[in-house]
Amino acid sequence: MSIVQISPTDAAWLLLESRDTPMHVGGLMEFTRPADAPPDYLRLQLERMRSSRTLPAPWNLKLVGAPLVGGRLPLMQTVSDIDLDVHVRHSALPHPGGQRELGVLVSRLHGHPLDLHRPLWEVHLIEGLEGNRFAIYLKIHHSLVDGVSGMRLILRALSSDPADRDTPPFWTVGPAGRSNGRARNGAGPLHHALAAARGGAAVAGGLGRTLFSLAGAAVGDGPLRAPFTAPPSALGGSIEGQRRFATQQYELKRIKALAKAADCTLNDIVLYLCSTALRRYLSEHARLPGRSLTATIPVSLRGAEDNRTGTAIGIMIADLATNVGDARERLDAIKRSSAAAKSQMQTLPRDALAMQAVVINGPYIVGLLAGLGGRAPIPASVAISNVPGPPEPLYFNGSRLDAIYPVSLLLHGNALNITCVSYAGTLNFGLVGARDTLPHLQRLAIYLGEAVDELSRMLLPKRRSRAG
Repeated sequence: MSIVQISPTDAAWLLLESRDTPMHVGGLMEFTRPADAPPDYLRLQLERMRSSRTLPAPWNLKLVGAPLVGGRLPLMQTVSDIDLDVHVRHSALPHPGGQRELGVLVSRLHGHPLDLHRPLWEVHLIEGLEGNRFAIYLKIHHSLVDGVSGMRLILRALSSDPADRDTPPFWTVGPAGRSNGRARNGAGPLHHALAAARGGAAVAGGLGRTLFSLAGAAVGDGPLRAPFTAPPSALGGSIEGQRRFATQQYELKRIKALAKAADCTLNDIVLYLCSTALRRYLSEHARLPGRSLTATIPVSLRGAEDNRTGTAIGIMIADLATNVGDARERLDAIKRSSAAAKSQMQTLPRDALAMQAVVINGPYIVGLLAGLGGRAPIPASVAISNVPGPPEPLYFNGSRLDAIYPVSLLLHGNALNITCVSYAGTLNFGLVGARDTLPHLQRLAIYLGEAVDELSRMLLPKRRSRAG
């Protein structure tokens, strides 16, 4: 057993943990069983999953002294005695086992907080999905992974070979090439202190530029959006712990074709789709604000070879142009705002990018920790993320991974999170909403699909528009 000091950024997710705002993130993976699977295939998989007793970090990390009291920074400790019957669970869907039944189950599972007295993760093997399919739902605390590190950690265990029948459970696979996934380059506090001192001037200069540019955005009328300028909306206020979950899947080449036709990035198209769907949803189910909603967009700070866990993200703020009725003008406004946010981030040294996230989110987090809940000013109206996934199909003991949907977290003031993941030629959207705040979340997912069709008719008039 050893004690692990986590970073202040990772610690913040633990300090924000509450019954109404559980700070775990998750993923829903849908699989098709191999044609030669025996009738007891899933029972055998479950037994195999629970038989692995040696777990690396972050799967073997447990909080020291839960629950957290006194405002102290949390510590983790490695543990070897892990009861996998508690962490690896078995569920079954009622007939007919469609996407609706699966969404209801995942909504309920995602609303339950993790047990802070145990390692901070759960896996649910879900049988009964129509079409000879099954699903795996994972949730893990955000203090242990961010979107990119979590994706790499899980998918590293899967195989590109459909004939492989020896795929390990992903909680038995740690970060590649590291014996301890929580290690920060194997360095101790002195190393980090010296590194911080060496990079202090660059960080200070970068933060100065950040504050100057965001202050200018707050008082100017340019495309760059400042945090804490979002209008009041149905997405704000206090939330309760129960969640709703909905999904959509599209052909990636179709979304890329739209981006090419619009001369913009795939991320711009994702923002446009979310904006258009939100505009219709709020018009029908609440009130569409006169000023535009804004989006918090996490940006991964990890290099291609960075397999560490924990969180390493920067933040952009973009205008969603939800107050613009014309579709083409809305897209153009989003493109300008997104480009301005990216340009502002590119002026910063790498060491200052993570601190920009602190500058943007710091006052909000302080307000939440002070118990202000939904009364704390929010950096933006909604969180929208795009996480890159593997381009090739992957398999789990012969079962093809058909889709992977992100299932993210919510905070007071942000009752909706939209995250998408690319995988094997598809773009998979996971929508998480506060159950008592956003009714009929599935309609918002449907409106995303209709926004794709609308944009296809506008940008690709010679192509026949069809559902994703």
